[in-house]
Amino acid sequence: MSMHLRYTACGRPVPVVCRAMELEVVEGNIAQLEVDAIANAANDHLWMGAGVAGAIKGAGGDEIEREAVAKGPIEIGDAVATGAGSLPAKHVIHGAVMGQDLRTDADLVRNTTRRTLEVAEELDARSLALPAFGTGVGGFPLEECAAIMVDVARAHEPGSLERVVFAVYGDEAEAAFRAALAE
Repeated sequence: MSMHLRYTACGRPVPVVCRAMELEVVEGNIAQLEVDAIANAANDHLWMGAGVAGAIKGAGGDEIEREAVAKGPIEIGDAVATGAGSLPAKHVIHGAVMGQDLRTDADLVRNTTRRTLEVAEELDARSLALPAFGTGVGGFPLEECAAIMVDVARAHEPGSLERVVFAVYGDEAEAAFRAALAE
């Protein structure tokens, strides 16, 4: 825990205890993790095709996509939650990191990560797994993605969240996120 000062309207400092979240990296299939919520790198219409979305839908069932699509379309950078079907997780948070052009950028990665953390808090999730947003079909550079996502997670003031797992695929992604966490 760390101590910060917040200031009241009259300018008096008030100590506030802030809990730190545990941040970790796991290389593997996000759909198999035992966490409260997993994030899907989604498009704004919330259709679940290949990559992370395909792994989640394949392991958890078509009902995840049906529920997601019923909540869409959403703004790029926003996120919504659905049930998790037969996944070990309780929820899937669909972060719209790209539009129909399937492209993304640093601001969208940042906003989607932030919004996904907020939705996890709204669900009272204690643990959340995040993929490397936008690095698959979105074509976003892996090292830049890792730096942004780790920075956003570190800046997040947790309520219910105690643990955030960067669940990535492949040695290169694992190395990028481990390097970002080491900085």
